[in-house]
Amino acid sequence: MNLKNINHETGQAHGSGIRAHRGKILAVSGLAVAAVVISCGTISRSLVAPPHIPGATYIGTESCAECHETVVRDFKHSTHARLKAPGDNSKDIGCESCHGAGSLHKESGGERGTILNPKKSAETCFACHQDKRASFNLPSHHPVLEGKVSCSDCHDPHKGDAIMGGGTQMMSENEICGKCHTAQFGPFVFEHDALKEGCTSCHQPHGSVNEKMLVTRNSSLCLKCHFTQVPAAGAASLNVSGSSHSFSRLSRGSCWSAGCHEEVHGSQVSRAFRY
Repeated sequence: MNLKNINHETGQAHGSGIRAHRGKILAVSGLAVAAVVISCGTISRSLVAPPHIPGATYIGTESCAECHETVVRDFKHSTHARLKAPGDNSKDIGCESCHGAGSLHKESGGERGTILNPKKSAETCFACHQDKRASFNLPSHHPVLEGKVSCSDCHDPHKGDAIMGGGTQMMSENEICGKCHTAQFGPFVFEHDALKEGCTSCHQPHGSVNEKMLVTRNSSLCLKCHFTQVPAAGAASLNVSGSSHSFSRLSRGSCWSAGCHEEVHGSQVSRAFRY
């Protein structure tokens, strides 16, 4: 074998080695990418499990109906009853999904402490509604985490629409809020039209980064409805019920904190909600 053939064979062997090494690198890279994809997919999923009650076993919703007949009957038409997974092994969401296994509760004849009451703690609700836990940690929020308000004060988990006042219910959204915030609902001689749209037009019911759980900061909230105009002189102004306001007044504060429209929900004597 001459030198040319040796170089040719050596080159082939060297090329084969490079290709094999490159193939190993691509294989390892592929495994790394697959691991990243799998890990990302795992991170994006949340495992929701029923609350645990030590020593208790699951007995089924039918057993709950022996004492709580009305609740079980109405629950079939509630928002939460529509939560179920497809497949032969799936089960409808029942009482024990939120209250925990009920064997000890049944055996004790309904003794306290043998079943979980979500009204005492919002942790059961947060198992599924994780975004609401974050909302209640915002600077301005309803005191649910502090134990002064429960989810069931505003939501009915057992009957009809879980959002009270929604859909075709006779009770309006304002009546739900009015159960606690009585001073904000008058009745007023001059009522703010925003009340007709509902409290959530201006407030985030769970929590907000803005004070008073407002959906928008400062006078930007008012400008959602009270549009700006540009008069002939070219100076920007604010149109409120047909009257013109200079924006220079907003330097004193927001519409309600600058000593102008302090009674934002309604007034007995001032059409402009001055006092």
